[in-house]
Amino acid sequence: MNAEGPGARRVAIGVGGVVVLLAAIDAYVVVTVLVTMVGDLGVPVNHIERASLVVTAFLLGYVAGMPLLGLLSDRFGRRVMLQACLAGFAAGSAVTALAGSMPTLIAGRALQGLAGGALLPITMALAGDLWDEERRPAVLGGVGAAQEMGSVLGPLYGAAVAAVAGWRGIFWINIPVALLAMAAVQWTVPGGRPAARTRIDVVGGGLLAAGLGLLVAGLYNPDPNHTALPSWGVPCLVAGLVVLAAFVAWEARARTRLLDLRGARRGGLFAAFGVSLLSGAALMTTLVDVQLVAQTLFGRNATGGAYLLARFLVPLAVAAVAGGLLARRLGERWLIFAGMLVAAAGYARIAAWPLRAQGLRYDLALVTVPRVDADLVIAGLGLGLVIAPLSSVALRSVPAAQHGIASAAVVVARMMGMLIGVAALGAWGFHRFQTLTAHLTTPLPIGMSRAEFAHRLAAYLAAVKAALHTEYADIFWATAALCLAAALLALAIGRRPAPGGRPVAPVEEDALTGPAGTA
Repeated sequence: MNAEGPGARRVAIGVGGVVVLLAAIDAYVVVTVLVTMVGDLGVPVNHIERASLVVTAFLLGYVAGMPLLGLLSDRFGRRVMLQACLAGFAAGSAVTALAGSMPTLIAGRALQGLAGGALLPITMALAGDLWDEERRPAVLGGVGAAQEMGSVLGPLYGAAVAAVAGWRGIFWINIPVALLAMAAVQWTVPGGRPAARTRIDVVGGGLLAAGLGLLVAGLYNPDPNHTALPSWGVPCLVAGLVVLAAFVAWEARARTRLLDLRGARRGGLFAAFGVSLLSGAALMTTLVDVQLVAQTLFGRNATGGAYLLARFLVPLAVAAVAGGLLARRLGERWLIFAGMLVAAAGYARIAAWPLRAQGLRYDLALVTVPRVDADLVIAGLGLGLVIAPLSSVALRSVPAAQHGIASAAVVVARMMGMLIGVAALGAWGFHRFQTLTAHLTTPLPIGMSRAEFAHRLAAYLAAVKAALHTEYADIFWATAALCLAAALLALAIGRRPAPGGRPVAPVEEDALTGPAGTA
């Protein structure tokens, strides 16, 4: 198909947006069925820490694959790499659907993430091929919106499919969908290679993947009874930080860079990356822990948990649209600051939920609102408001030729926050739960009457619920603190340049290269 005409270009980028959405949905699809998935594989609820790698494996593959495989499309062509990534995504889905053990399930999710993560930068690069600098930002915004929709649709989609076809059905459906997407890519995305071929930063990609992998390994503790970290935790974390420092040093000096942001106004851009990272940690913690609260404290099934999570996801989507409109009038910095403060307040309210929070209500002027719903809405509105302004900051901080890589970098930062945040808070939370329940002994119906056993079992279950409640409260307090830190970091984002192109605030200084934009 000739992609030179306006209609053909729109069809091509539309197909690219659909495959981005497909991968983004799968990043979040397991959060509403995680308890069911690992339960089928023999992992009890009181050892849910063993399931954390189901989430982090996908995110690790997603972050590692996004920049490196995206650059490969410069060498082999957009269509070829989209086809290869969709084939890998289908293969990973098959492995996940067939999994009979936790290692196989984790491997399948990692392969899905690795292949799916590359679809976003390839599609953004395709937009750069097909549109000129003036029209490109709007197209990139549409692709970015498809990525963000995954966080809203993924959990709800997963619960809906699992209710009809079981959790394995979620991944079986991916295979025909991926095959249809491959056919659509073949007919709509132009073949051939870009005119300018780029050398691939294999060293940078390897360092980034190794550093993040070491951090995840250091935070994963299969037995949190005694310590928050495993015996190998501290060495792995130190090694991960050293490798990531080596990645930064390499990127500063390499001729070919994985994330080439030379010429960017770095102070505000890096602040935006930091806010994106912290907001990502808050988002994934919410997606995982609200579902666990619903199923372990509120007694709901996966579908009921999805309905509860919708109180957070729907306002997040609405606020994401509103944030793009408000940023033009209020400016990105103050909108991001306000959004993260609102989110911090929402998480503080969630952390203060009593054990019987479901029955509490807020009496407003004309209506009575359930407290659980209202607090989730507040947190969702706050996080949603910052999505569009963060992308806007990234786009205005770099030359037009780097819009694609800057947009992808915002997503990479958010995914890194999800990966590290859910691993760190999860490790600490699981250890906290094991500490709170270490003195409990499961009652057995031996040598006692039925009434006595029922009484002891009820007391035991109440104690477990109280421990879970304390664990979740601590996690959400920590999430509120992350949002507050992100609000303070947002103040480092410079104001939007004046219409004439000159900044209305002094240009940020870069600690390594001097005034921003001179790197």
